[in-house]
Amino acid sequence: MNSSWTFYVMPILFIVAGVMHFIKPKAYLRIMPRYLPNHKLLVYLSGIAEIVLGIALCIPSLKVFAVYGIIAMLTIFLLVHFYMLSGEKASAGIPKWILILRIPLQFGLMYWAWWHL
Repeated sequence: MNSSWTFYVMPILFIVAGVMHFIKPKAYLRIMPRYLPNHKLLVYLSGIAEIVLGIALCIPSLKVFAVYGIIAMLTIFLLVHFYMLSGEKASAGIPKWILILRIPLQFGLMYWAWWHL
């Protein structure tokens, strides 16, 4: 699968998403579930994880680790997606239909990562 153009898009997607945690942390802080501690730390750690896993996808010896790491990370991120469906404030002003669509999108991203094994 490495010759597929999508294999090159995925690392860029995760690296850019990770960098955004540092450029626009307030956007991520607004959507953090209240029951999780240390929101700022979690936002930065998740950004680092996205960057590291995006880079690791590009290193053949780390690719399998990166794929499983991405799937685990996206599974954990489902907490945020479900939390955002819990109420008006949690939704950060995003329409409910978009929030609902994000859940299958998350599973699609997991499949996309798995496809690159």
